[in-house]
Amino acid sequence: MSSSTVVGRLAAKQVLATAYSSAEASLVSVVGRRRIGKTFLVKQVYADVLRFQVTGIAGASKVDQLANFALRIESAFGESPGSIRYSDWLQALADLTRRLDATAFGDGSRIGVFFDELPWLASRRSGFLQAFSWFWNSWAVDRDIVVVICGSAASWMVKKVVRDRGGLHNRITHRIRLEPFTLAEVRAFAEVRGLVDDPYQLVQLYMALGGVPFYLNQVLPGESAQQAIDRLLFAAAAPLEGEFANLYASLFESAEQHVAVVRALSSKQQGLRRNELAKLAGIGSSGTLARVLEELELSGFIMRSVPFGKKRNDALYRLVDEYTRFYFAFVEGHRQGTQRFTDLASRPRYRAWAGYAFENVALRHEQQLRAALGISGIHAVTSSYIANANEVADGVQIDLLFDRADRTVTLIEVKFTEEPFVLTKSYAAALRAKRSRFRQHTGTRKHVQVVLLTTFGLSSTAHVAGVVDVVLEIEALMRS
Repeated sequence: MSSSTVVGRLAAKQVLATAYSSAEASLVSVVGRRRIGKTFLVKQVYADVLRFQVTGIAGASKVDQLANFALRIESAFGESPGSIRYSDWLQALADLTRRLDATAFGDGSRIGVFFDELPWLASRRSGFLQAFSWFWNSWAVDRDIVVVICGSAASWMVKKVVRDRGGLHNRITHRIRLEPFTLAEVRAFAEVRGLVDDPYQLVQLYMALGGVPFYLNQVLPGESAQQAIDRLLFAAAAPLEGEFANLYASLFESAEQHVAVVRALSSKQQGLRRNELAKLAGIGSSGTLARVLEELELSGFIMRSVPFGKKRNDALYRLVDEYTRFYFAFVEGHRQGTQRFTDLASRPRYRAWAGYAFENVALRHEQQLRAALGISGIHAVTSSYIANANEVADGVQIDLLFDRADRTVTLIEVKFTEEPFVLTKSYAAALRAKRSRFRQHTGTRKHVQVVLLTTFGLSSTAHVAGVVDVVLEIEALMRS
């Protein structure tokens, strides 16, 4: 095995290494959204052990999928092109087992088999999952083998395989849910490829493209963040033109409903409750909405959280996919080549949006924030809080807080600026009032800590005392 060419992904690489070294047969599921690097990870780490691999074809019929499988068999085992035909998946997988038994286990070494884009192989009424269940339960489970199954349709993978109640129930031995790169991984990726290394510009790239390796791989050495975003998303014949439509259509059936939900969420930074979301997205069926929300959450586009002091029924749904947020804000509705991001980035609208987007980046990196605050070992629930004005106090909104087990609530204020942040006397007073209003509305008796997360720290500490307990900079989010 070799994982030296894979940037980051330490946890995922460890799972693959553990699966390979297991004394028993391993069935590894790898799920994650489109373009996230699943195939690259598996092929690089298992480059020396994969004896057979096949990738499903999007939208292909059972006949075409079987023909593709036959081509891969011919290539892997040295058969003449066009010499193999299969009538069904049971016949195809049975042939694979015979060939592996005859050629792969002679020297006692462990081998790998890789089924990529499993949801495309297992089209409706194809019989693939039933045949695969037989393949694992009747053959692979008794061999010195690692079988990897992978799919971009994360919700399909979880529902049909990971949670299967049939022949694959509890058969997955190792699970990987591949998430977008963290900022630390983006920095490492940039170093390997010779890309821009300025932390501010890396965050600017992240706010537009997210931690999606495929998108980041399109950035060219020598480009600034603004140049890269302009070329990839705004220029005529932009490399990512059409990506948004392909992204959702490739992952979900009836993707229009999923797009309606993320569009609705993109309009509300603090998130929406389920009934508000149903109305704004125009989805009347509670069953349909539940399915769409679960699929989007499993695929990593949205997250659900319960605001501080609220019950599960008050949960908020929030759009966390950076590329989708940026697309709705600036790309949608504009013909490629008619505007420049370098112009947009200097306008007040972008600066206001960037403030909210940086909050989303902070939310993505809550583990890094906890480490920077020295509370990694303390149980803490990440949430938000919003309250309207009443007879007790004026309204208050906290977009990110940690409710900690050590009787402390950490309120995090996030500021995205090109220079060190100026903590004015009036803003310091506003922070002091916000902490007070939070106490009044919630009635909490816990210690309330205020943390200020900025891009480049503070220009002066004149008004910090008694207002801000901790000041963090971008580097806090870039911890590995």
